Amino acid sequence: MNIFKDYYNNEVKLSFADQPFSKTPKHVWVICKFKDNWLLTKHKDRGFEFPGGKVEKGETAKQAAIREVMEETGGKVKEIAYIGQYFVAGKGGNIIKNVYFATVSDLTQQHTYFETDGPLLLDSIPNDVKHNDLYSFIMKDGVLPQCMGYIEKNADKFFHKNNT
Repeated sequence: MNIFKDYYNNEVKLSFADQPFSKTPKHVWVICKFKDNWLLTKHKDRGFEFPGGKVEKGETAKQAAIREVMEETGGKVKEIAYIGQYFVAGKGGNIIKNVYFATVSDLTQQHTYFETDGPLLLDSIPNDVKHNDLYSFIMKDGVLPQCMGYIEKNADKFFHKNNT
């Protein structure tokens, strides 16, 4: 288990075990690839981030992840895999969030992207995200680099010939 502070100095616990904090988390975050690019969204208030959000009543966390990718980017998820789960001991309450890795097969232009301005494709995630005002606070703690390292280390599990 990895323990660190987030952007707001809250304690974060990140685990790559199978849902160690809750079997029914209320939030999801999806690290996405579309072809050779990382697929992010531009949140209207927070800036650039990977898609994510709340699990709605009657859906699983995985279903929520697929829905959030579509709503915020217009991306159709081809494959999705659970990566890990993190727990934030926030001042306003605790948050438990599942992290997924998804490959997206198609991007469809939409009339609305809900609380975002739609998709953003990047060939790489910049090293200065932590100090770059264009990026959301969600991208600025240890969750992103540790999850990216986990994806890279397990590339054979997540990347297939037809997705790279």
